[in-house]
Amino acid sequence: MGAWGPESFDNDTVNDWAYDLEDVADLSLVSAAISSVLAVGADYVDSDQACEAIGACEVIARLKGNFGLRDAYSEKVDEWVEAHPIAPPEALVQRALQAIDRILSPKSELMELWDEGGVNDEWHAKMADLRARVAGT
Repeated sequence: MGAWGPESFDNDTVNDWAYDLEDVADLSLVSAAISSVLAVGADYVDSDQACEAIGACEVIARLKGNFGLRDAYSEKVDEWVEAHPIAPPEALVQRALQAIDRILSPKSELMELWDEGGVNDEWHAKMADLRARVAGT
């Protein structure tokens, strides 16, 4: 069974995505993951797209010095962030916030999965925390 939990890196999809960071020294992978969610517009956001975008948003938050939980799951991202102290452009920060909002809106498979049987307060709190860390508030 794979990893599944409310933290940003508590699933296999985002951890697989994070391994790809080793192949880049810029924010291209981060930008692509965020763009993938925003490109669907009003269509359905796949849970894998959402998980990858959440990982990308974590990279942005961490680059801004706003680390979330640091554990074995986040280690590869944390190491990449420390090795690549890039200031995320404000336009990318704003797109990340839009992606989080989109993941938390209707037609989002990830939100549907978490809210099966009712609103999952823990997961929503983690997403609110991520959004605040990306925004720097």
